[in-house]
This record gives sequence, structure tokens and C-alpha cells, in this order.
Amino acid sequence: MTGSPGDGGLLPRCLDMIFNSIGPFQAKRFVFKLDDKNGVNVQCEVDALLERQKRDAMPIPKTPSGKRQIDPEFADMINVQDHCKAEEVDEDNVYGVFVSYIEIYNNYIYDLLEETPFEPIKPKWNNCNTPVRNGDFIPPQSKILREDQNHNMYVTGCTEVEVKSTEEAFEVFWRGQKKRRIANTQLNRESSRSHSVFIIKLAQAPLDADGDNVLQEKEQITLSQLSLVDLAGSERTNRTKAEGNRLREAGNINQSLMTLRTCIEVLRENQMYGTNKMVPYRDSKLTHLFKNYFDGEGKVRMIVCVNPKAEDYEESLQVMRFAEMTQEVEVARPADRPICGLTPGRRFRNQAFREELQRKLEMRGGPISGEAEEQAFSELFLQNFPPLPSCELLDINDDQTLPKVIEVLEKRHKLRQMLTEEIAKTVLAFKTILQEFDSNVASKDNYIQGKLSEKDKIIAEQKMELERLEKKIKTLEYKIDILEKTTTIYEEDKRNLQQELESKSQKLQRQASDKRRMEARLQGMVAETTMKWEKECERRVAAKQLEMQNKLWVKDEKLKQLKAIVTEPKNEKPERPSRVRDREKPLQRSVSPSPAPSAPAVRLRRRRSRSVGERWVDHKPPSNVPTETVMQPQVPHAITVVAASEKALAKCDKYMLTHQELASDGEIETKLIKGDVFKTRGGGQAVQFTEIETLKQESPTGRKRRSSPPNPDQPEDAADSEWTDVETRCSVAVEMRAGSALGPGYQHHAQPKRRKP
Repeated sequence: MTGSPGDGGLLPRCLDMIFNSIGPFQAKRFVFKLDDKNGVNVQCEVDALLERQKRDAMPIPKTPSGKRQIDPEFADMINVQDHCKAEEVDEDNVYGVFVSYIEIYNNYIYDLLEETPFEPIKPKWNNCNTPVRNGDFIPPQSKILREDQNHNMYVTGCTEVEVKSTEEAFEVFWRGQKKRRIANTQLNRESSRSHSVFIIKLAQAPLDADGDNVLQEKEQITLSQLSLVDLAGSERTNRTKAEGNRLREAGNINQSLMTLRTCIEVLRENQMYGTNKMVPYRDSKLTHLFKNYFDGEGKVRMIVCVNPKAEDYEESLQVMRFAEMTQEVEVARPADRPICGLTPGRRFRNQAFREELQRKLEMRGGPISGEAEEQAFSELFLQNFPPLPSCELLDINDDQTLPKVIEVLEKRHKLRQMLTEEIAKTVLAFKTILQEFDSNVASKDNYIQGKLSEKDKIIAEQKMELERLEKKIKTLEYKIDILEKTTTIYEEDKRNLQQELESKSQKLQRQASDKRRMEARLQGMVAETTMKWEKECERRVAAKQLEMQNKLWVKDEKLKQLKAIVTEPKNEKPERPSRVRDREKPLQRSVSPSPAPSAPAVRLRRRRSRSVGERWVDHKPPSNVPTETVMQPQVPHAITVVAASEKALAKCDKYMLTHQELASDGEIETKLIKGDVFKTRGGGQAVQFTEIETLKQESPTGRKRRSSPPNPDQPEDAADSEWTDVETRCSVAVEMRAGSALGPGYQHHAQPKRRKP
């Protein structure tokens, strides 16, 4: 900020710009007077003169003027350039410049221009390496931030010095710079342990209509402020190896810089997205001091310093990213200047008028200055005395000149005595008046002293009340900080809940839309399935009707065959052997009748499947029993397996499972379950069953029945001969397929009737 020797930095250039611009328009010292509430007042010429005389009478060293010699310690940093000035400067105003210098150390504000008995930063040590206990030592007191009536933040009780030149302002800065806290670390020999703020205040007020005096109206006074901030750099303790106080200082520095970054991020988010989040200015004294700057009451400019070393790459990258983010924040707002309503250019017009008037008086021979007026007054006073006669003596015997001179001198002496008596009387009267005035002044002084004592008591009470209010303010500020943090937490929770609510509502909307799509899909599937099952039911009903018709037809045929067998005519009645012969020679009856010799050999038939041109998987479990029926299922181009496998299914298009079970009448019923083979998305094979064929084997029952009703007139032997073995008389084989369009095929093999022995 100060620059290097031979090349002035930011601070000298700013001071040059200010004083070169307002140099001829500066007001006399103490015309502007700052108050304790971040305001400025204008004093009259008499009060300003008394203030200057009081300052000159004080024994303290004065701030240097521009004509004095500059301190060689910083003389090479100041290079005054007259061409560096602002163009638009109001010539009808007078200006005053005030400077102050503060630092923010461990989140506390200290005044660097405050006068202390000795250096308060470095403790004094004696030979025993113990601190010196000195009653005159007063440790520096931290200052308090306040807010004025215009909602601008300022430091109460801060020393503000009025300066008239660049050299004087820089010397004040250098005096405070010596008190700034610095320390030695592993990365920097003189590392700043605090943030410093050099404040330049520019007060301006318009001149009156004559262009001679300053207007006393406070509304017309404008107070501008320029703050030059030197921020301490962020530190990483793993590199600086800080311990103890250095570690605490580094933590406070990093915390304040992080708060500054957070404030700028919140401002950027509010401006870009139109939100109204609370900016956490109060989390740090640095951001709290410049709250009004970020709120739009001024302009903010940032100069970033980076280190070109390779080991500082991460820090430099973070600083550049922070600088890039700050460019997106806009805080500038135009300020309205008060309008005084006076004629512009009145200063130079009145000055030109006075110069012209003086020139004309000189031309007429009038008084030029105040000395000529004093000489004219003395000459007028001497004209009241009688004129002296000529004192030239030309003759020794001249007796008239000396008596005339003596007479004139006596008259003058008498006149002087008269004047002396009058003056004595006047002095006596004046002394009497002065005594009366002194008595009045003494009485008034006593009265004023009484009033002052009362006022002192009131002031003491007010100070106590002020201290109480300050403590209360601190307590309230602490509570406000807690409430702000609580509000921040609640806002964060509210934001999280709102986000969760939005996500839940979006999820519910997606679920509702999915539900509607699923309902529409299910309705379509239900309609499709309903139509499919209606067709399937119609098909099954038709197949069942056809099956029942076939069964009825088969039963009718059976009944016809049985009727034909039963009603067959009897040719001869065999003789019945006698009982004696039966006893002597018992007959041996075979368990089952022998087949008829005339019955031709039956050739087994193979029933051909309808799916001839396709490749099949014929799945026959090992528990199947061969039926040895006339018609057997035969599938060409089939792969016969005992257990279904994915390899066999991958080679074929159709699948057939042979399943056997025992029917209710004790016969074996064979079912051929058929289906289509297709590939799944996972790369496997699946079977969808489409058809079931049933092969059922039926045979007449083996029980005995009578072929005709018994005749009671016949003998017992005749009655026994009427009984026939139905099994030996009829053998029926029926094979059919459910739902087949073809009629059931059957064969009837009859054996000759045998009589009972």
C-alpha cells in the first residue's frame, strides 16, 4: 500500500490526487469539526481562530505543514505530481481532510493514532526477564462499532487528525504504522498479524452568496470517506508452524477472511437468483465495519496479491478464484448530492469584484491598506492641537519668537493636562465600570460554577447511564448475534425442508403419473385378457361340447355292441354233466380265457403329430410306463430327453412333455403337454404351453352280469348257463384327443362266447 522507495504506492497516489484537486479550495484549519457521531459541523471564523490559538499555545508537537522538512524515513516514498488531479471539482465549495488509522486484531478494533505513555504493543522487561509494573502504563482499549443516523458504521472514540498536505497525512500514517502488530514466522520475517484500515474523510461545504464565508447549514455539508484496507494474508499452520499467540492470530485472520468470502457469496447469490438471504456481516468486525459499502452506499475495489512461487500454487489459485467470484457482485449505487440553490461561480466573481474595486481606489488616491487609515487617524488627532509658530531665530535681539513659542507650548500643555484629566476621569469611570463588570462576572462566575457543578453531576449520572446503556447494548448485540445465528440455522432447516418437500411432491407427481400409466396399461391388459379368455372359453366350451358328444356317441356304440352281444341267438344248449362225474373228475378252468384263434394279429399304429416340419424336444420322464396301445404318439425330428436342459431347448422350437397318471377307473391316462420355446432377455430359454392332448385307455369291467333276465321256470343249471363272461365276450379299445375335429377311432375285438362248465 505504501509502495517501494522511489515508487509511491496506492496511499501516496491517493493523497496526491486529493490535495492536488482541492489545494486552492481548502478551508482554514478547525473550520470543519468532526463530532462523535460520525458527523461534521462548520464553525464560524472566530471559533476556528480560537481553536487555532489554543492549538498553537499547547506544548505538544504539532503535525508538520507542507513547508517543513519531510522525515527521511519515508521521504523517498512520496513523489508529489502536480498533474495528478481530478477535473470536476466544485470551485464554490471549501474542503477539509481528516485521517484516522485503525487495526483489527483478534477480532478487536484498536486505534493506532491513540497517544499512550509508551509502546503498548511490546511489553517492557527488566534485567530479571520479568515485565515492569508501571502505574503509568495504560493498555490499549478496543473500540466499539456504532451505527449513525444514516445507517453507516463507524468506530467510536477514534482519533481523527485534520491534515493539509500529502506529507502531513503520510507522516500521520507512518506514526500509526509503527504501532501495527507484526511478528516473525517461517514464511515471512515481518508478517502482519492484523487487518489495518487507513480512513480518509473529505468534508465539503458550499460558500454563501458573497463567496466569503462557509454556510452554517448542516444539511448542506457532505462527508465522503475513502478506506484503504490492508488485509492480512491467510495462513496454513502446517507451513507457518505457528504456536501459541501466533496460532490464535492465524485462526482469527482466517476466520475473518472466510466471513468476507461468505458475505460476498451470499450477495452474489441474492443478485443472481433474486433471493433475499441474510448476509452475515456481524460474524466478523471486518465485514461489520464495511457493511454499508456492500449494501450499496459506496464502491468497493479489490487488489489481489499473488506469489509466483510454485509451492504457493494452491493459495494463489484460491485467491484468483475468489477474485473472479467478486467480479460478479455489484454494489455501486449513485448518491444524490444536496442542492444549495446558490449561483455557481460566485467565488471567482466576488474575488474579481474586490480586485477591481481595489484597483479603482488606488487610481483615485484613496487608502490602499489599513496602515494608511491608521496614519490618517493620527494626523486628524494632532490637528486638534494649536499650530506651532515658526521657531527660526535670525537675530539675537529677537524677543517675539520665543515668547510666542512659549505661549503656544503653554496652551498645548494646558490642553494636554485637560486631555489627561479627561482621560483620567474616563479611566476612573472605566475602572468603575470594570469593577462593576468584574463583580457581575464574579457573581455570574459563581452562578455558572454552581450550574457547572450541577451539570457535572448530571453529566456523571449521564455517563453512568451511558455506561449502563453500553453494557446493555453489548448484551443486546450478543443476543442479536445469537438470534441471527439461530435465524440462519432455522433458515437452513427451512430451506432443507422446502427442498425435501419439493422432492417429495415431485416424487408423488411421478408416482401419480406412473399410477395413471399403469392403470391405463392394466386396463388395456384387462381388456386384452378379457377378450383372449372369452375366445379361449368359447373354444374350450366348443371343445367340451364336442368331447361330450364324442363320449355320448362312444357310449351309444358300446351300448349297441353290448346289446348285440346280449341279444345274440343261442344255437345249442350244451349238456350238463352229471354230478357224479363232476365229483369224480373235476373240471379245470383257466384263469383267463385264451384268445380266439380266428382273431387276426393287430398291427400297432403310430399317430402322427400335426407339427411335422418343426424340431421338437420329447421330454419323457424315466417313470413313464409303456401302454402298448394300438395308437402311439410319434413326433419326427425330435430330441428325446429324460430331463429338460437349456442346451436341448436352444436347438428346438417346440416342446412336448409326456405325463402319466392313474385315472379314477384304475386305468393309465397319458397326457401330452405341448408348448413353444422362445428366448428370454437374459439369454435363457422359456417354454409357453399352448396345447394338451390326452390318451386314455379303457377296457370293459371284469364283473359278471346277466345277459337276460332270469327265467323262474328254468332249472338251476339252465339259470347258470344264462350267465356269460362279458370280458370274454367283448374287448373294446378307445383312443381319442380332446378338441380334435376328427371322430374318435375305435376297434372292436370280440371273442367267441364260452359257456360256464
